[in-house]
Amino acid sequence: MVTWLGDGGFRIGELCGLHLIDLHLREGSACGECRTAHVHLCHRELNPNRARAKVKHPWTIEHGVLHGGLVRRVSPAMIHTYFEYMTTEYPRDAEHGMLLVQMHGPRRGQPWATAAARGMLRRAGIRLDLGRIHPHQWRHGFATSVLDASGGNTVMARDAGGWASATTVDVIYGHVDVHDPAFVAALNTVWGEQA
Repeated sequence: MVTWLGDGGFRIGELCGLHLIDLHLREGSACGECRTAHVHLCHRELNPNRARAKVKHPWTIEHGVLHGGLVRRVSPAMIHTYFEYMTTEYPRDAEHGMLLVQMHGPRRGQPWATAAARGMLRRAGIRLDLGRIHPHQWRHGFATSVLDASGGNTVMARDAGGWASATTVDVIYGHVDVHDPAFVAALNTVWGEQA
């Protein structure tokens, strides 16, 4: 879960709402909507765990292949953790088709609710003396990292994280590098300092 939150910038409802059919984790998938590995975020009102994607892009399933929704790329680390999870932990008898499931307790094998994911992170934060951990922290970190890596390109960050607009990304996550020579020169000019 942590790898997918960090590398994908997912909202917790998007992550807990994923179905196995939404995952196209190889190049050249049958949907034809993205050449590289990706997921389709599909808003579903009737998920058994009540988790759902915020975005409401239209989607369909044709000949067993999901098309539409909001397409987001996935990292190699996300693919690796998926296959490790599916081959070592995922219950073989799960019939609901959802990605994240309860691993212990009376609801073992049932889809993982957002409250369960938040609770696990909260407990981990307490055990590790990290304070309260919120899943949305990874979304913020992802946005900042993409902005930094793209030289502040808000359109790239918007598309990488599935935000509605580049303006939202700019207003919430945009920042200047305080060590950028142009920024330093601007401040020095305002302060009357010599360059």
